[in-house]
Amino acid sequence: MGYSIKLPTEDRTLETYTLKGSPAAFSGTGGFSSRTAYSAAHVVVDPLSSSHPVLGGEIDWERTLHYRRHLYSLGFGVAEAMDTAQRGMGLSWESAQELIKQSSIEAKRVGGLIASGAGTDHLDLSVEHSLDDIIRAYSEQCEFVESQDSGIILMASRALARTAKRPEDYGHVYGQILGQTTKPVILHWLGPMFDPALQGYWGEADYDRAMDVCLEMIHQNEAKVDGIKISLLDKDKEIKMRRLLPESVRMYTGDDFNYPELIAGDEQGYSHALLGIFDAIAPAASHALKALDRNDLETYNRVLEPTIALSRHIFETPTYAYKTGIVFMAYLNGHQSHFKMIGGAEGTRSIQHLTKLFKLMDEANLIEDPELAVTRMNRVLQLAGIEQEVLT
Repeated sequence: MGYSIKLPTEDRTLETYTLKGSPAAFSGTGGFSSRTAYSAAHVVVDPLSSSHPVLGGEIDWERTLHYRRHLYSLGFGVAEAMDTAQRGMGLSWESAQELIKQSSIEAKRVGGLIASGAGTDHLDLSVEHSLDDIIRAYSEQCEFVESQDSGIILMASRALARTAKRPEDYGHVYGQILGQTTKPVILHWLGPMFDPALQGYWGEADYDRAMDVCLEMIHQNEAKVDGIKISLLDKDKEIKMRRLLPESVRMYTGDDFNYPELIAGDEQGYSHALLGIFDAIAPAASHALKALDRNDLETYNRVLEPTIALSRHIFETPTYAYKTGIVFMAYLNGHQSHFKMIGGAEGTRSIQHLTKLFKLMDEANLIEDPELAVTRMNRVLQLAGIEQEVLT
């Protein structure tokens, strides 16, 4: 049965759209082996909580952990309490601690791979902090993450970006923290398109000079670095840095625009993955990575190619609002019962943006249950004042 729905157009009229995707295109579970791939996972807010949404709200633990089991079943590791979970944008360090604790228990139960964000976001940015303050803050969070038997993703620090006066300050802070961790960590270089407060990270406004600072720090602490995730949305910068890393240090792509090419790699190497978009396209990405295990690049590219337009749409400017699209997709696909987010972030994208995303989901075969998705899309449209009947 072909399901249809009336969708708004840019000229404010309605058009009938008939779904054409295949909901069974990526059925099945199981892992892959040729790449390590983490999905940065979103959190499901409790819609019935009396907590004020603007102040963060509360997490629905059952549905949040259920989604992590879904990711594990498809072979992904979970990158926990990252910006996809609205870390630093609604998710407090106190809530992140409970999230890391609960998620680590779940990872251990199912034998899943987990690495969790450790940063300095519990520092009050309305006051000045010394480098020693920042080191202590990083240390506190790293100690907690390790106490939960989770790997560490050493997140970029807004406080450090504000306090550091020169590139050497970054080397000092990171060197101190890496000297304290018991296992190698994943570093995280997050570009200002994701968080404007991180402009000029590594003490340099020029990306090439910033890369030199970062690479020097990695080479000096090679034994304590598992890899680095860079989220600069520039494949050439990632490839350049990947080729300059020590042989033992992995590149984890955080490029939600160019991930298929970067993961497939070239004659000089490839990237592993730590991506927010894998939360949204997990069935397709898992299917593609299994094909890559077989060196079946035709299937790999065919499956991921239509997800590129979807991902670029989700991560369009302002990029930090991408979480809204990810939660929207989880809602349409039945992974949660509502389209609500921490801090009311469901309102950060327009109905036109969500309408286009609905179509791109269909084109990428990422609508898992067409009837449910059409019904829920209709509810979203009704809240925007678009009344209609679902057409079948």
